[in-house]
Amino acid sequence: MHLLAATPGSIDDGKDAVDLGQTPADLVVISAADTELALLSEARSTMAAPPAMRLASMLHLRHPMSVDMHLDDCATKSKLVIARVLGGSGYWKYGLEQYAARLYEAGVPFVALPGDDKPDAELAALSTIPTEDYHQLWAYLTEGGAENAVAFLTYARALVDGGDRPGPARPLLRAGLYWPGNGIADLDQIKSQWQEGAPVVPLIFYRALVQGAGLAPINRLVKSLLRQGLNPMPIFVASLKDPISAATLEALFLDAPPDVILNCTAFAVGTPEGGGPDNPLAAPFANQAPVFQVVLAGSSHEAWDEGTTGLSARDIAMNVALPEIDGRILSRAISFKGEAYFDAATECTIATYHADGSRIAFVAELAARWAHLRRADKADRKLALILANYPNKDGRLANGVGLDTPAATVNTLKALSSQGYSVEGVPDDSDALMQAILSGPTNWLTDRSIREGGVRLSLDAYKSAYNSIPYEARQEIEARWGPPEDDPFVGQDGFALSVLRYGNAVVGIQPARGYNIDPTETYHAPDLVPPHNYLAFYFWLRFEFGADALVHMGKHGNLEWLPGKALALSETCYPEVIMGPMPHLYPFIVNDPGEGTQAKRRAQAVILDHLTPPLTRAETYGPLRDLEALVDEYFEAAGVDPRRIASLRKEILSLSSVTGLDHDVGMTGRDEDGDLAKLDAYLCELKEAQIRDGLHIFGTAPEGRLARDLGLALVRVPRGNGTGADASFVRALALDLGLNFDPLDCDMAAPWEGPKPNCLTKVSNSNWRSHGDTVERLELLCATLLDEQADAPGPASALVLAHLRDTVLPTVTACGPAEMSALLTGLDGRFIPPGPSGAPTRGRLDVLPTGRNFFSVDARAVPTQTAWQLGWKSANLLIERHLQDQGDWPRAMLVTAWGTANMRTGGDDIAQALALMGVKPTWDAMSRRVTGFEILPASVLGRPRVDVTLRVSGFFRDAFPQLIALVDSAARAVQALDESDADNPAAARARRGASTARVFGSKPGAYGAGLQAMIDERIWDNRSDLADAYLEWGGYTYGAGQEGVKDRAGFAARLSEVEAIVQNQDNREHDLLDSDDYYQFEGGAAAAVATLQGQDRPIYHNDHSRPERPVIRTLDEEIGRVIRSRVVNPKWIDGVKRHGYKGAFEIAATVDYLFAFSATTHAVKDHHFDHVYGAFIEDNVTRTFIADHNAPALKEIAERLLEAIERGLWQPRSNSARALLEGLA
Repeated sequence: MHLLAATPGSIDDGKDAVDLGQTPADLVVISAADTELALLSEARSTMAAPPAMRLASMLHLRHPMSVDMHLDDCATKSKLVIARVLGGSGYWKYGLEQYAARLYEAGVPFVALPGDDKPDAELAALSTIPTEDYHQLWAYLTEGGAENAVAFLTYARALVDGGDRPGPARPLLRAGLYWPGNGIADLDQIKSQWQEGAPVVPLIFYRALVQGAGLAPINRLVKSLLRQGLNPMPIFVASLKDPISAATLEALFLDAPPDVILNCTAFAVGTPEGGGPDNPLAAPFANQAPVFQVVLAGSSHEAWDEGTTGLSARDIAMNVALPEIDGRILSRAISFKGEAYFDAATECTIATYHADGSRIAFVAELAARWAHLRRADKADRKLALILANYPNKDGRLANGVGLDTPAATVNTLKALSSQGYSVEGVPDDSDALMQAILSGPTNWLTDRSIREGGVRLSLDAYKSAYNSIPYEARQEIEARWGPPEDDPFVGQDGFALSVLRYGNAVVGIQPARGYNIDPTETYHAPDLVPPHNYLAFYFWLRFEFGADALVHMGKHGNLEWLPGKALALSETCYPEVIMGPMPHLYPFIVNDPGEGTQAKRRAQAVILDHLTPPLTRAETYGPLRDLEALVDEYFEAAGVDPRRIASLRKEILSLSSVTGLDHDVGMTGRDEDGDLAKLDAYLCELKEAQIRDGLHIFGTAPEGRLARDLGLALVRVPRGNGTGADASFVRALALDLGLNFDPLDCDMAAPWEGPKPNCLTKVSNSNWRSHGDTVERLELLCATLLDEQADAPGPASALVLAHLRDTVLPTVTACGPAEMSALLTGLDGRFIPPGPSGAPTRGRLDVLPTGRNFFSVDARAVPTQTAWQLGWKSANLLIERHLQDQGDWPRAMLVTAWGTANMRTGGDDIAQALALMGVKPTWDAMSRRVTGFEILPASVLGRPRVDVTLRVSGFFRDAFPQLIALVDSAARAVQALDESDADNPAAARARRGASTARVFGSKPGAYGAGLQAMIDERIWDNRSDLADAYLEWGGYTYGAGQEGVKDRAGFAARLSEVEAIVQNQDNREHDLLDSDDYYQFEGGAAAAVATLQGQDRPIYHNDHSRPERPVIRTLDEEIGRVIRSRVVNPKWIDGVKRHGYKGAFEIAATVDYLFAFSATTHAVKDHHFDHVYGAFIEDNVTRTFIADHNAPALKEIAERLLEAIERGLWQPRSNSARALLEGLA
């Protein structure tokens, strides 16, 4: 309805309008392919009587003003205009619309040809020449080559002057072999250039390079592969989707089976939804060869060399993100577009590919190392398993989100031994492994000099490797850390490194990013370079041990976050400096596509995704159970024993106060009945909260109750279209039982007045008086039906139950074996099939089974229309909550956007930010790609537009440049509206001369929010120090062509005006006390806003885990909810106790993150710390467990809680708390 009055907007990618300055001619040819323009320029120069013509690159006609100027000055005054459009009309929407309309008005014939050989009815309909002529022109360009180029120009001239038309196009092979110096070749000719028995490496590239003038990088790569002792097989194809090309590949691969495949073609054969069953590079005849994506970039070498983004948004989509869908591994960009010459006759700058020798050499060596891994005997292969460690404490070794990393490592060593690898002395279990690691040097500096064990790298060996890295990197390292001899890890016998050797496999602790960090360095060095000991660790693995492959165990290490370009790395980017062209495999949790993608794009990693931890219902326990019983008794007495009501009410309110529940629930004390209703609902919601039940062990599937509860979590929410077998299980049961309510969206405290079927009565002996009780009984019935192999009560639930038994649970069971199989396959140097990523409990069962090389999303389609629906709903609920709490509309908000979350959701956060501004994305109807936006009228919104400041993460900046352009363009368009100050605060600020920048992030090449090292190393005095770090790290503007311009003052100005801070959480497979990211961004923003404004502002932590029902909560509410449902819940504590060292690690991490929120916000109260202290320290059994399995963690927990006392963040209820903690610390 509002579309009629909406104001359209276009996305400004920051590129200035280009005036081509061309004069009219008989013929104008516009093409997106520089090789085609070069070919036509060359063809024209060979003709005796060429047409007067102009050539124009479509890439220079993307800006609307560029299109308008070219039409005004050249095209409308010419005689024939031909445009070759690659990718359909959506790629050049404005250009096609304007050229077609204005050339029609001017009486100039217009021809819109597809950029490939696929007919396009939409393009044909825009063309105004006869069909026969259209197809003939198209055929010349489709076949390509010099002869057809001359024929194309001759035919076009004939259309203008009526001359003779040439004959039909001369066919060029759609696919075939090529060899430098020979041109088109046959396999025997190529084999004559090979070394006998060497690995075969097909090099696949577009036929257009043979047709045009773009073979220089191919020629150089062939020579580099030969120098590496490989047998290159250069193959040109029309497209990997082309049947003839696929058949050609099949024949060649069967004749010469590939060991490694290098692919230079763009896009993907498969789709995110349907996979790629027709992908010839993953077909059986491809010999399971790993496929590396080699980029022929469309940007200039200068832009790549001087910038930090690595590639343009267009190249990222075509040459990186989409190829990942096919399971290709990103290698490097080996060539860039550069100016070859200016063709005065066509008034066009002719561009061609310029090869980069160092990048070509890297790709060739990477191929050689993978080929060696594939061909080496298992007994001879040397492997390094690397465990992360952050913060740099001995209680936090072997970090891996959701993963029992020590157990996974032992499992892997045992699997390698069973497969014939020379692995010796494998530890019996995870605790034995960790004790061995702790007996040697670690990143903890206090006593490492007296520890035995580990390995040593002599200074001479180190310097030999160190001197081989680029001079620029050595300068940066020594400027920050001094010479190698100054490194604290250096002793008399060289660097002491945390490495355990088990025959031909080693287990090592990844070094820290730095040591003895000064607070000012943390503020001002977000791009901190790694120290010497970091390099020494990887140099030992590569050059002393001679590792054939590296395996980083679990999300995530720090190597892929080191300074450098976002992707398409150079030799001075630190991930490459450190790791070089090593084969790299990476077990990674399936629900984190963003950070896994970072490893894929910056560290040539093959992802081996693994299952989430088992999930379960929180249920009730201890004081919560007692309170629930009292509340039940109270409501029963209200009907039959009024005399007991007063005493029960007093007892309930007293117990609520003692436990702090009154604060967490929001009980006011002014309305006792209302407070009791809130408490009742809160207790029900806590019981139904989803929490983790232990950790996942790579290579092992959950069994028994753990598998059952995980399966139920997977079918609790609807999947797909939400019908039939994809319906919510509890909804289907409610439907079959005639309950007439939605168990996923109800008032838990409302009295239950519906039917009470016998099957629900039997599953529990507890009271049944509320909607929450009904939801609980439905959940219990789900479990009972599985446990007892019983029949469902009706047809709707029968479909879901059958799907759960027959498909979901077997898929879960398959995950463990599939994961270990994938790792072994990868270590055989073989292809790992791709698969989607996401949160399984958010309706994404397609991400299972795990054990695949996950991919993320097509960034061009973000935000999706589904994400927009959630974003719009969440934005309106958020505004309503703020109005309710604060008594006024919100007019300025800070929203955080992370790359990982937006990959999982398709852009929920961006959709919400746009909705707050009153802006809606527009999509292409066919491709579903985002094409622009429309500004919704104020009358439709019915409230002021919110002036949104967006703080993006470093990975978001790298992965979603087009979303930054979208939000920035929308924000500037809103600021330009002629609306009242009351309706449009952003426009009011712009009119007063304030900065129009609204997108901020970290320094180019840097990641994070700046608080982690400060909290971990305790290098802060007060909250303003943390605010300072947040402002310094986030004070770089993006958008409008700005690639991270430092503007701390501008960021501070924006934060000084925000009225609320917004953080969304898209799934409940984790919580905000699981990760440092939440406190860094959410807490850092809170500290900055409070410091700048002198007051705390509301912090909203929104639950988007059920897309049809977003929930708006404050940070205070969320912290209380997480502490009670998970942190101090015996069910969670018992779950982590199954995991020894790593279980205690998880407890220590939770305490750290709780402390960090207390340091940055006022959301953590004394009673929260009291509960944590009681559960982990006062409880003798739990304290003993931590001491027995991870003694350093117990010391760290005690130290952190003492720090909370000393900083005035916690005043313990227990008088003995401080003394006990001091004894443990």
